[in-house]
Amino acid sequence: MTQSDPRLSLFAGVDGGGTKCRVRLRNAEGVLLGEAESGPANIRLGLNLVWANILGALDQTLVQAGHSAGDWERISIGLGLAGISSAEDAENTIKAGPRFGRCDASSDAHTACLGAFSGRDGGILISGTGSAAYAWVQGRGRQIGGWGFEVCDNGSAADLGRMALRVALEGHDGLAPQSDFGRAIISHFGGHPTDIVHWVTNAKPRDYGTLAPMVMSFADKGDPVAVSIVQKSADDLARYINRLHAVGANRVCLVGGMGPIFAPWINPQARSLLADAEHDAMEGALLMAHGVNNGLTAEQVVA
Repeated sequence: MTQSDPRLSLFAGVDGGGTKCRVRLRNAEGVLLGEAESGPANIRLGLNLVWANILGALDQTLVQAGHSAGDWERISIGLGLAGISSAEDAENTIKAGPRFGRCDASSDAHTACLGAFSGRDGGILISGTGSAAYAWVQGRGRQIGGWGFEVCDNGSAADLGRMALRVALEGHDGLAPQSDFGRAIISHFGGHPTDIVHWVTNAKPRDYGTLAPMVMSFADKGDPVAVSIVQKSADDLARYINRLHAVGANRVCLVGGMGPIFAPWINPQARSLLADAEHDAMEGALLMAHGVNNGLTAEQVVA
């Protein structure tokens, strides 16, 4: 990537996921000017919604910094957004937004990896509403997982919620062990399996994710059914960690809201490969805003 235009005086980094997006604004000297958050920014939810949320948070940071809302052309912005999985996705995202002094877009996994290792090689495993694994090794990106809730998102809050509904219904039908946890899940929705069916008709991944605290509460109490699905999620994360290591990431950062929750459940061998992130995903997006490679070629995005 080319170096940032010296005429640009503001730099913004965006970390957008399935539940919220966060924006951080700095000046050319790196001084923090503002930070804000708003609604979800997974591009699969629709680019109009995504840009409305990004710009809402960005304008908050501009006002915090003493600038006018909508003063976007002086900004170099880096976008790390869930749902971006190709150069075409990134290009379409940029085209759907307003005019900036400079705009780069990549997956939230890529910017999280840039931030975690300050642009150096390493691997990242995001466990939040959804999940995604990504390695940046010798100038090449490698995505593992992160293909969307319908087919993937193992080791995430949304997947944990989905498994909770499944085991609760199977327990109700006598197809699997029933426990207090399963009964509590059905009661949570009204007391009958059809209440769950009605709920899932319009539920989004973030809605499934709201069940994660209930699952963890029962698992911490030792409920065997809850323990089984939490352990399944942790084992899925261990598979991702080991695969990242196999493709060249010597160390892996486990990040996202569910990361520290699942970490104690991950087996010791995989946990030994984990490292603390040096910076967060917004700092990775800011690096991209300064011209660090956005990683999006067809070869780099597809594992």
